[in-house]
Amino acid sequence: MSSVLMTRVQDKYVTIDALRLRYVEQGQGPAVLLLHGASLGSSADVFIRNLGPLARAGFRAIAFDQPGFGLSDVPTDLSTAYRRDSIPKFMNALGLKEVALVGHSQAGNPAVQLAFKDPDRYSHIIVLGTGSLLPPLGGEGEGNEAAAQQRLERRMANAEPTLEDTRKLLEANLFHHELITPPELELRHARSLGQNFEAFVARNKTVEAAPAKQPQTPLWQKLVELPMPLLMIFGREDRAHAAERATLLKQKFPELDLHIVPGCKHLVPWDAADEFIRLAVPFLRS
Repeated sequence: MSSVLMTRVQDKYVTIDALRLRYVEQGQGPAVLLLHGASLGSSADVFIRNLGPLARAGFRAIAFDQPGFGLSDVPTDLSTAYRRDSIPKFMNALGLKEVALVGHSQAGNPAVQLAFKDPDRYSHIIVLGTGSLLPPLGGEGEGNEAAAQQRLERRMANAEPTLEDTRKLLEANLFHHELITPPELELRHARSLGQNFEAFVARNKTVEAAPAKQPQTPLWQKLVELPMPLLMIFGREDRAHAAERATLLKQKFPELDLHIVPGCKHLVPWDAADEFIRLAVPFLRS
């Protein structure tokens, strides 16, 4: 567990599709682009304790608020496809020809999609706690538990959360509750209000009105076909039987570089920051 607390970094901005997007970065060297998930309050700040260690290891670590999150503008298109396609646009705006992608939670799936679509642009893929890239345990209901959790969170967020609501949501996703310091809590809460809450509600309505089409072959079955190295990290105490399903994936494809971290729930970059660096740095150097 990392003892690193909030680190001040300079907010930077770039314009894509007439949207002003905020990003933070540290270090010089090969670029590592860190992608946050889609839960209420998600932003580049989920990686704030990872930037410095990656920079000290010789990488240019970059995290950006995807459109409709954090301090970035809200697009008219709130689809997951638009958010995915904003990633190479962001790279182009920063002049990044090739990056290693780190996708947390819902961002792991588009990271893998982009890697298949344009493999020359992505040197490595790291997936953190992405349940949609895991097989079901054997029953349709079990396989849909992650979606059920998302529906539950949507029902909980039918009004702007209070500070205590934000704390409870963080406690549900962090094993190490001592990491929820007042500055961390206040920042996460600030990222959950105003336009971010409105965009969150609108995204959920879009998903409910037009659920994403499932591919004929689940993406988890194709992970071994990725043309670049893949590292997967899951928390042992994560929701929706993630550890059991990750174990099943490893049994089906023993060649996968997959790790299950004890004492870790869904927010892997927070809960297992030290373990993430321990695994990611040699992987990224390979």
